[in-house]
Amino acid sequence: MAIPRLDNKAARALFMDRHALAEQPSGASKGADLLDLIHRLGFVQLDSINTVARAHDMILFSRRPTYRSDNLKRLYERDRALFEHWTHDAAVIPMEFYRHWHLRFLRDEALLKSRWKNWRRDGFEQQFATVLKHIRDHGPVSSSDVGKDEKKGSGGWWDWHPSKTALEFLWRSGALTVIGRNGFQKRYDLTERVIETHMCPGNMPCDAEATVDWLCNAALDRLGFATPGELAAFWDTVSVSEAKDWCAEALTQGDLQEVEVTCANGNIRKLLARPGLTETELPSAPGRIRVLSPFDPMLRDRNRAERLFGFHYRIEVFVPAAKRTYGYYVFPLLEGDRMIGRIDMKAQRDRGVLQVNALWPERSVRWSDARTSRLQAELDRVRRFAGLDDVEFAKDWLKDPK
Repeated sequence: MAIPRLDNKAARALFMDRHALAEQPSGASKGADLLDLIHRLGFVQLDSINTVARAHDMILFSRRPTYRSDNLKRLYERDRALFEHWTHDAAVIPMEFYRHWHLRFLRDEALLKSRWKNWRRDGFEQQFATVLKHIRDHGPVSSSDVGKDEKKGSGGWWDWHPSKTALEFLWRSGALTVIGRNGFQKRYDLTERVIETHMCPGNMPCDAEATVDWLCNAALDRLGFATPGELAAFWDTVSVSEAKDWCAEALTQGDLQEVEVTCANGNIRKLLARPGLTETELPSAPGRIRVLSPFDPMLRDRNRAERLFGFHYRIEVFVPAAKRTYGYYVFPLLEGDRMIGRIDMKAQRDRGVLQVNALWPERSVRWSDARTSRLQAELDRVRRFAGLDDVEFAKDWLKDPK
């Protein structure tokens, strides 16, 4: 029997649909509507870099242009509809998923206890009881509220003082919960004061098999088609061997089938999907240009993005300036179902200006005056979102493709 195949256009359309980018960017962006969007994505990565706006805000704005950062803050800090923990990085996650993080707490506890003994300064384990008592007696804290008599390091993640490391460990292993941020500094409280009692670690047994099943199903729902490794990487809790076993069982039961997906370069990859996926009808993506965050979930797996869209993207914030190909924090540009380029821009807040330094089209894209007009319309939306008054283009901003 022939294996069903998705051509590249259909594969891009399906993948964009799963990431809420196949429809017009519109709709309500507060409360339950915003929570529904985050539920659909699975999580939204948090990042502190604020070149134009923070990554989590750009991710949500690109899908709901009426979105503003206070909408997420209310949903997270006031409504407690989200919790913060790790997937592949720090993220806000629907509270509905919290019970599936008990396995992550246990695995992080075992992993970090051994890993951080080598990476962090000695003494963080001796601070657990002190930190917990301080929070119990005085309420939520930030890292600056604990370990005041401890020697402070350089401020880098590798040189936290012991009490700061203890806070992070107790959060990652479930004893503490992050309840919000001041600026971008986390505030921690006892989990039993934040999470409903029946869902707290210790009050709900951790069923590893059921959690692996949920995580693999939920990852596949958001990817559409995947390898076992891609399913494991989505939440970064399930191991690749566990994902392989899950896929083998699901294939045997008829819950998965093999499909062929055509890559942007014409190569064919054999992947796994729900039965009937190749028969799904999807709308064409809107033609407007959208600025995406470098941490957008559609681009999080850089290799997958390159296979599907032919778009090679690497963030260069940790690359020395002289060795950067493009720039410190360059935003990908989406038009319809194509990645058409990347733009180097920055909010000059002292002047109220969104400064466009450079734009590099992809080699396959012919830049036109009409495309410039569509770009200007999008940049005008972005500058309003960032609270700026105007957009300025540097001389010779439009570059040759690299």
